[in-house]
Amino acid sequence: MLNKYARAFFTRVLTPFAAFLIRRGVSPDTVTLIGTAGVVAGALVFYPMGEFFWGTIVITLFVFSDLVDGNMARQLGRSSRWGAFLDSTLDRVADGAVFGGFALWYAGDGDNNVLCAVSIFCLASGQVVSYTKARGESIGLPVAVNGLIERAERLVISLVAAGLAGLHAFGVPGIQYLLPVALWIVAVGSLVTLIQRVVTVRRESAEAEAAEAAEAQEAEAPETRGSEAAK
Repeated sequence: MLNKYARAFFTRVLTPFAAFLIRRGVSPDTVTLIGTAGVVAGALVFYPMGEFFWGTIVITLFVFSDLVDGNMARQLGRSSRWGAFLDSTLDRVADGAVFGGFALWYAGDGDNNVLCAVSIFCLASGQVVSYTKARGESIGLPVAVNGLIERAERLVISLVAAGLAGLHAFGVPGIQYLLPVALWIVAVGSLVTLIQRVVTVRRESAEAEAAEAAEAQEAEAPETRGSEAAK
């Protein structure tokens, strides 16, 4: 849902900015690299210190680079396999930094081993969810399922909760519990999504193998009939 509606909205909003960067001679790859570096810095500098509000502000500003670089590539007519590869790879780096930052906080001053483990699970499951789709597509399967929680949902839920939880430092009571709740939601949702994709790949694989077997039988049938006729 977020990919369908929110991405379309922000693409329209960010198109003039993308055009400005093109006029300044900035390449889409440069935007991708700077955006990832900003997300990683925001997550691994602010989050381990418990500065969730400011860390989220920094991360959110750089997260939009994921839309800007693609917009620039389309305007330039330079969409390429390399650009798609670089963008997808660095997305995984950024996601790992966000949940790694949460894990470092709970392993340190946050002093909660359970939430540290949940953060690590969110990090790992997010990587595996992405891998299942990429691996399924690489063996020729459509992997026709989105799943309950994809990357956009993981980031929105986690970053919104972290930003709001950071308001506790400004005197808002009780709001710090939003982040643990969000991490549990992302963990459970990622597990459900992983199961959905594995089941889908299993089904599509069986269907593809059955179709191949049927084609092989059809191809053998004329040869069999020809042999019998010759006899």
